[in-house]
Amino acid sequence: MTPNYFRIRLSTIRPDKQTTFDVYLHVDQKYIVYLRAGDRLSDGKIKTMHMRDTGDSFFVLVADKQKYQDWVKEEINSDLINPFEKAKILRESSVALMEDLFENPDVNKALDDSRPIIKDFIDLMESAPEAMGFMISLSGHDFYTYNHSLDVSIYSLGLGKALGYDPKTLEELGVGALFHDIGKRNVSLDILCKKGGLTDAEWEQMKMHPQYGLVILNGHPNISDAIKAACFEHHESWSGNGYPQQLVSDEIHPFARIVAITDTYDAMTTQRSYNVPMAPLDAVTMMKEKLAGRYDPDMLKAMYSVLFKIKVAS
Repeated sequence: MTPNYFRIRLSTIRPDKQTTFDVYLHVDQKYIVYLRAGDRLSDGKIKTMHMRDTGDSFFVLVADKQKYQDWVKEEINSDLINPFEKAKILRESSVALMEDLFENPDVNKALDDSRPIIKDFIDLMESAPEAMGFMISLSGHDFYTYNHSLDVSIYSLGLGKALGYDPKTLEELGVGALFHDIGKRNVSLDILCKKGGLTDAEWEQMKMHPQYGLVILNGHPNISDAIKAACFEHHESWSGNGYPQQLVSDEIHPFARIVAITDTYDAMTTQRSYNVPMAPLDAVTMMKEKLAGRYDPDMLKAMYSVLFKIKVAS
């Protein structure tokens, strides 16, 4: 991605509604105006082009990012769109903004910019509870870093909601889950992208990412201890044999206990080059029966209510 553009999915553009920003098509390493601000796309054209949209085709100028975000906000608040379409637009638009967030060297700004995204998810969960399961069910189709972090955040919001968290706590949880793997910025790309098993030395470096993340977050003011804990403690284990501190049960911050579950769940249910994804219920059942010592049992039990919402929505 060039610094002047960010990716969008064409499915976030509603048919026959005027845009407030130009949309560019990326062809032969050039950016060509595909849709000018003030123009409309027909439903048929959007469906045809969306089928060819790999996620690397359509772009908006970074200078128009606020216009795009305002557009999405207006769609989410519209009475003309059903809650399920709103959920789809919100998730697709958020995926589009993730890369820019994660590549921003200013972590404070990245966290601040993530909050409106998390708030939009929480608002939709509050205003249209039936859409939450559908939104969660959209997750887990691929394992690109940005999608994974967003999906872990969405799952964590669903689990936090099931546990009775209030909106302010959910916001902190959503941000913490979104940045739980920020320490992987300091892990070699060769290790992160390796398709086979890791060597002992590579695994030791990979296991450093919670510490790397804490160092990154500690270097910036106004980041809560809860957000830091989601990053630093999400590989701790309920039975005490996790890393990096070997914390036991309630010594682990609740946010980290939630992310431990949702991070594993996403890994199990997502299509990756080297594994076949598990069905949602099978994944949680395996976590409960074969990996039980790793997770807070009450939180794992609450995960079943999240799965019920997914089933109802599918």
